[in-house]
Amino acid sequence: MSESKLAIHGGTPVRNDYLPYGKQVIDEDDIQSVVKVLSSDFLTTGPAIKQFESEIAKFTGAKYAVAFSSGTAALHGACFAAGISEGDEVITSPMTFAASANCVLYQGGKPVFVDIDPLTYNIDPKLIKENITEKTKAIIPVHFTGQPAELDEILKIAREENLIVIEDAAHAIGATYKNKRIGSIGDMTMFSFHPVKHITTGEGGIITTNQEKYYEKLLQFRTHGITRDPWLLKKNHGPWYYEMQFLGFNYRITDIQASLGISQLKKLESFIEKRKQLAEIYSKELSTLQEVILPHQLSYVDSSWHLYVLKFQLTKLTTNRKDIFQALLKENIGVNVHYLPVYLHPYYESMGYEKGICPIAESCYEEFITLPLFAGMENRDVMDVVNAVKKVVNYYSIK
Repeated sequence: MSESKLAIHGGTPVRNDYLPYGKQVIDEDDIQSVVKVLSSDFLTTGPAIKQFESEIAKFTGAKYAVAFSSGTAALHGACFAAGISEGDEVITSPMTFAASANCVLYQGGKPVFVDIDPLTYNIDPKLIKENITEKTKAIIPVHFTGQPAELDEILKIAREENLIVIEDAAHAIGATYKNKRIGSIGDMTMFSFHPVKHITTGEGGIITTNQEKYYEKLLQFRTHGITRDPWLLKKNHGPWYYEMQFLGFNYRITDIQASLGISQLKKLESFIEKRKQLAEIYSKELSTLQEVILPHQLSYVDSSWHLYVLKFQLTKLTTNRKDIFQALLKENIGVNVHYLPVYLHPYYESMGYEKGICPIAESCYEEFITLPLFAGMENRDVMDVVNAVKKVVNYYSIK
């Protein structure tokens, strides 16, 4: 393997066709579920949405669920329901997609970025405590890669400080923390249904919660702040009457999307099991490489394995992460990087956030590469990835 000529240098790629890092798995049942809705009376604001919400709530063990047009919209709704407003601070992780912090900005709040644990890459609870001020209103922990954050410690801090916990579980549907399903633990939890996630509705997201006050606010927020509920109306001119009671948004999901979600949900557990099997092969086959650090899994959590991230020990290699990344791409392996720390995006830099505030996250960003992982992969696909990683690492290894 070490003598193999890299594709980036004109050698033969490990595989002939490109393997993406993530991809939806759609079957005929999914297609027919959408066709059925297209032939029905409701394309939106119909019964499929309520059914989807009910089934997600049941799956997670939450009392309520409210579906949105995207995970980002769902997070925005959660921040609104939590009462986040001008001047409030919200603590979150920088090792995430920008939406985890943008949702705070939408409400006029300020994201406060706290560094990550060097083993799990999740937000470090010890540092949360140190960053709480009188302006802190909420904590948004991110379950990075599908491994739950330290929720007991986070919730303990939140209860002591009277803070709201909004879990960003875009990566973590089906994951468990100390035998409890993610989605039933914090004050509110967001799941994403983007095509690279475990199940998809095309675009879409959902908030689960056990608190009725949040449930009612979320329902109204996603529909312009409008209600028809006679118990909530300030006035009532008749059965046609509705009121806009606050400034909400049009964040509704469609019945078309919800029907796809209902069908996909039936396969979720098998999808997660497949991801676990693939991750196990990666860990077994790559364990001999001294140049990479494999994902560390806590004993009391059960990851849903949205991502499989390798951390490259660059001091043991003759090149940088960019060269390794490009070499793997040329082998037709669709690697990715998750994530540039949010505060290093130009928009956040323009707001005054500076490099150096979360040194562990910044260091990890320089060393991370995400390998392909999705339920539609076959064992031969995984072995192609393994062989490509070994081929590239062995070439650049310091002998």
